[in-house]
Amino acid sequence: MKTHCWVRASDSDFTGPLPQPRSGHTAVNIGKSKIIFFGGLVDKKFLNDVTVYDIDNDLWFQPECTGSGSDGNVGPSPRAFHIAISIDCHMFIFGGRSGAKRLCDFWVLDTNIWQWSELTTFGDLPSSRDFAAASAVGNSKIVMFGGWDGKKWLSDVYVLDTISLEWMELSISGAIPPPRCGHSVTMIEKRLLIYGGRGGGGPIMGDLWALKGLIKEENEPPGWTQLKLPGQAPSHRCGHTMASGGSYLMLFGGHGTGGWLSRYDTYYNDCVVLDRVSVQWKHLSTSDEPPAARAYHSMNSVGSRYLLFGGFDGKSTYGDLWWLVPEDDPIAKRPGVSSSDVVPERDTIMEEKEREGDAITELQKRLEISGLLSNSMYIVDEMEDKELIHQALRVGSKEAVSNMQAVQVLRDHWMRSGPESITLKEISPLLHDYQRLITHHHIGKAGSNLKLMLLGFAGKGALFRFYHIKTASQLRLNDIPNLLAEYKELLSSTNIS
Repeated sequence: MKTHCWVRASDSDFTGPLPQPRSGHTAVNIGKSKIIFFGGLVDKKFLNDVTVYDIDNDLWFQPECTGSGSDGNVGPSPRAFHIAISIDCHMFIFGGRSGAKRLCDFWVLDTNIWQWSELTTFGDLPSSRDFAAASAVGNSKIVMFGGWDGKKWLSDVYVLDTISLEWMELSISGAIPPPRCGHSVTMIEKRLLIYGGRGGGGPIMGDLWALKGLIKEENEPPGWTQLKLPGQAPSHRCGHTMASGGSYLMLFGGHGTGGWLSRYDTYYNDCVVLDRVSVQWKHLSTSDEPPAARAYHSMNSVGSRYLLFGGFDGKSTYGDLWWLVPEDDPIAKRPGVSSSDVVPERDTIMEEKEREGDAITELQKRLEISGLLSNSMYIVDEMEDKELIHQALRVGSKEAVSNMQAVQVLRDHWMRSGPESITLKEISPLLHDYQRLITHHHIGKAGSNLKLMLLGFAGKGALFRFYHIKTASQLRLNDIPNLLAEYKELLSSTNIS
């Protein structure tokens, strides 16, 4: 098995607003085109937002969802530690927790039209619960195991037919896994595998079980088998993830404990692989420093890569994004110090920073302000800004014969555009070009342009209010008209449009 590398995702990997930090959320793959993130918990606040990662376009966005449930609200109420399962273009949501309340409502999101529907189901209805785990079976059924109902740990198995909307509790004879919550489940071949979790009374588990009898065509009665596989098995844990990628199941993170109190919890950041070919556990060899240890995160396969997001380590809730990639992946060699491929020599950078610093100091002195502009930001040249070039070639492919001409066409396009016509993919390169114009044509040259800056800050509708913004994800929707207006004024004043 190849050595893998952990690579912290950079701003240049994506466009659009990134999801806010959270744990206890869900993230499901819809085919190979997108990942849907829903809900979770941060600072005791439960969430019910939907954030989408468009894999094909490396784009994050929050769709405007429609639909309503029995309470009249659009979509499920805020929650964490629920289950989410994708079947075709649909994401199904069940249960979870909001505050101290455990839920048993059932929802579906049609990701083709971004419409929520609350579903009325029939049959053997499962009780309210959180920390359950579930998986799709074929292209129409969902199987759910275990969880916590607020009074006891569960070991029941429910199957939902998403076409008839009927639940059925499986009657299983023979050995049954101990009740648990915070475990992982995944379908492998025709079996449901469960691993780990927290059991009744508080112990953390490290057992692996397989459930047969879920595939109707097999005509075999449901039954559990405990598996004891060779190799380097993971330590006992709960709150981990197990993502399927090719011939491997990739287990990451989670926490174990030396006692019931959380101060004894130990959080993990190791990767353990269940090799489906050799049917054994293997510890994954990684060549870089891994992300911080955590539990209740999400980890999804994206081709040969895995995308890690969020989680909790007993103290902090994370909002970082990480790639786990094979060592021959192009981003495995990416330097971590800069998002650009070309870094000017130190002397050049220092000279530029000194000139910019003098202008900023003078500006701050005359306006009696401090810290309004960041002189620690390094702005790359147009021809080194891959994101700008990529967008420029998309817009100016028919009119331009060089990258610089394409950038000129893109700037002309932005001069003619209104806020309503700016797409999500354009916001990040627009913001960085705006900052570039300020740096190169105002701060960097100071002199007479400093007077323009002073007028801009002092005048009505002050200019340069977005210069300190590091990423487009920090912008709000109502910032876009002001950003575009300032950008157009900058282009006009620099005479390069």
